[in-house]
Amino acid sequence: MQVSIACTDHNLKRGNGDHSKQSTTSPNVVNQARAKFRTVAIIARSFGSFTPRHISLKESTGKHTGMKYRNLGKSGLRVSCLGLEQLMTIAYESGVNLFDTAEVYAGGRWVRSSLVITTKLYWGGKAETERGLSRKHIIEGLKGSLQRLQMEYVDVVFANRPDSNTPMEEIVRAMTYVINQGMVMYWGTSRWTAMEIMEAYSVARQFNLIPPVCEQAEYHLFQREKVEVQLPELYHKIGVGAMTWSPLACGIITGKYENGIPEASRASMKSYQWLKEKIVSEDGRKQQAKLKELNHIAEKLGCTLPQLAVAWCLRNEGVSSVLLGTSNPDQLTENLGAIQILPKMTSHVVSDIDHILGNRPCTKKDYRS
Repeated sequence: MQVSIACTDHNLKRGNGDHSKQSTTSPNVVNQARAKFRTVAIIARSFGSFTPRHISLKESTGKHTGMKYRNLGKSGLRVSCLGLEQLMTIAYESGVNLFDTAEVYAGGRWVRSSLVITTKLYWGGKAETERGLSRKHIIEGLKGSLQRLQMEYVDVVFANRPDSNTPMEEIVRAMTYVINQGMVMYWGTSRWTAMEIMEAYSVARQFNLIPPVCEQAEYHLFQREKVEVQLPELYHKIGVGAMTWSPLACGIITGKYENGIPEASRASMKSYQWLKEKIVSEDGRKQQAKLKELNHIAEKLGCTLPQLAVAWCLRNEGVSSVLLGTSNPDQLTENLGAIQILPKMTSHVVSDIDHILGNRPCTKKDYRS
């Protein structure tokens, strides 16, 4: 298995035959970077030569960084409670062992530099993995992803949205097939409803197939219902865990939109017109006002607003891992600092946050009380 390692500290990249322009870096620094590449490549290659036992390679690192590890649903797969979609080198050295990927993120050029790697199928685009969830699309799409990733397997494959044109039995049978073939260890869902996940589970049980172990769902201060009400029921009933994304609500929770739309921000781009409209709407202005109040809590805890938001997501023990979509090293370092804030998320602090937000969903436990 070939490995591509990206090192942001030295502006070097190896893998897939691409060589980025080298900066004026001293030979010693370059040699150290290359030594790091070789070391990680040897580790990754060794894990690719046999079916892995799902133990956390970086849990020893986590003892030094404070990284926490949780099971993915009720499976035996241990994942870092913070996962990553970009900037893998910094995350790896901070104890992260879950890397979330998809065809659309980087044209199929990803890094196999850790133990737990996931990918997605069916984005609705032109690539093979984006065209549907039929048996043909799942098998051929995953084969294509593995070839481009230059890997023998991925740990989890997520079906991104259910395909209304494909019977659920065909989807579950295809996922069972790729697992039995050793192409993937587990499968999960992404943006499925609780009813759709239950249907997949029922089909799996009826025909002795393999059910999904996890749902990828949006979860942040302003989006709570699914993760806090629906998914806990699925976890207790069928063992489906939650891997959440967009903890900063596409950057809204960072506070950078407090005084409008900055020119270099995501919301200023044409493709994110929907985000701009959301921010300048009446609800968007109310959210910004609440963020100002939440910033006071962050200051008392000695952290930034993004760190508070990520720690708030992590305080939910039903969440196996929170995916960080950072775009530069500084953001990643800041977000990883949420691990240090997690012990400060007491019931009193969470109650104060709920009071400001005013959107805590009612659960069955609330009704019983």
